[in-house]
Amino acid sequence: MTLIIQITLVVALLLSIVIPFGAFYFGERSRGRYKKSLAFNVISFFTILIIGQIFIFTTNAQAAEAVVSSGGISTGLGYLAAALSTGASCIGGGIAVASAASAALGAISEDGSILGKSLIFVGLAEGVCLYGLIISFMILGKL
Repeated sequence: MTLIIQITLVVALLLSIVIPFGAFYFGERSRGRYKKSLAFNVISFFTILIIGQIFIFTTNAQAAEAVVSSGGISTGLGYLAAALSTGASCIGGGIAVASAASAALGAISEDGSILGKSLIFVGLAEGVCLYGLIISFMILGKL
């Protein structure tokens, strides 16, 4: 896919987001107008995505040949595993910190002497993210 087509698709995607909500923002704001702008946004956005996929899958896959010759599919799966271990652990850590921190703030507001104990639980939840990052470094070290 040529660079001009890629830039055109990116600009079209951005315009499909900006134009409907810009028209809603600068016009009369009503519930019906919002629904119309949202429907136009969804339809135009996914239409442009489908057109982009058609352009992507009709071109030659030259990059795939380079990946196969440089290290095979195991290298690509290794990078995918490293990304997934970091991403999934950070999502899980974020959920854990959200729960632990809100509970810790509530407990600290009732009794200020338990600050140290509550910070330990928040720190343990943040440790989950670091464990995922360490695992991804270990995976990348084996590639």
